[in-house]
Amino acid sequence: MPRLLHAFQMSVSSFTDIISNLKPDLLIYDAFQPWAAKIASSMKIPAIHFATTGAAAYSFFYHRFTVKDSAFPYPTLYLKDYDRKALQASISKLEKDENDKDSLFGYFDLSYGIVLMKTCRGIEGKYVDYLSVMCKKKVVPVGPLVSQSYDGENDSEIVDWLSKKPQFSTVFISFGSENYLSKDQMQEIAKGLELCNVNFIWVVRSPVGERIDINEVMPKGFLDRAKERGIIVKGWAPQAKILAHKSVGAFVSHCGMSSTIESFYFGVPVVAVPLKLDQPLNARLLVEAGVGIEVARDEDGIFRRDEFADAIKKVMVEPSGEKLRLRAMESSEKMKNEEEEDMNGAAEQILQVFMKYKQQT
Repeated sequence: MPRLLHAFQMSVSSFTDIISNLKPDLLIYDAFQPWAAKIASSMKIPAIHFATTGAAAYSFFYHRFTVKDSAFPYPTLYLKDYDRKALQASISKLEKDENDKDSLFGYFDLSYGIVLMKTCRGIEGKYVDYLSVMCKKKVVPVGPLVSQSYDGENDSEIVDWLSKKPQFSTVFISFGSENYLSKDQMQEIAKGLELCNVNFIWVVRSPVGERIDINEVMPKGFLDRAKERGIIVKGWAPQAKILAHKSVGAFVSHCGMSSTIESFYFGVPVVAVPLKLDQPLNARLLVEAGVGIEVARDEDGIFRRDEFADAIKKVMVEPSGEKLRLRAMESSEKMKNEEEEDMNGAAEQILQVFMKYKQQT
């Protein structure tokens, strides 16, 4: 992420030239390029912010930094002690540095008229409304924006393997593209999978520049014992295709916003293991919606094999799983039914903003 941000910052001069030549009627920018709005404004081009973090997390943090003398009005969203510890360095810096605080929410202020957000009113409606009040701009959901178009080289192998498994019998485990578990936590997952004895697809990633030897990080003999029940994918897996498959019954996730939306969209209950940033709040959003449960952890945020296995069983084996699955399917249907309406509504809002800007200039 730091490299990406640095690359964006280095592109300011080129971006200015591009905008000057193209002269677009309107610009849409995200949190990685807040400077884009200032450049557009200097050229009398309206700019609208597109937020990819969800309304629940945004409203929680917006409240945290702007309304310090009152509690967040939705108590089902909260941070546990170990979440706070993970965030403390960033929070302390933001509280001390006004410039950083501006950079956190400044792109809301720079957005002309509205803020677009990758979410759906059906799952975050009250948070969309609360955030609109706080940022004094209408927050407009654009829908889930879920894509299944990318085909990877191992897609067919994974899908073929899944197709041989019974309905709802398989757990998909993935912690996103920028989260890496310690060897100890990976071993706890492996041992937890043996305790609950379910089929699984487990995506294992390593930091850029590092190689991970699966045989070294897994418990001795695990790969042989589990070879009939599971597969381990190194690097990348077709997440949307996997979640859409009828054999998948649970999604063990870090609860990044894209993964959270995909779990809702495909109707797959979530076993939440949030790690940082907005992920704990997304996890509690899933629990609040009745489509997820969170793995129990100790005061340092460490989970053990027993707690991990218990969470899997609650979704995959015990009667509670049927209730979670039914609620997940209902949420999926609702999101898909509203998808076109959200997108059309966003397009109409963008057009209105553009027309208003033209009338004023």
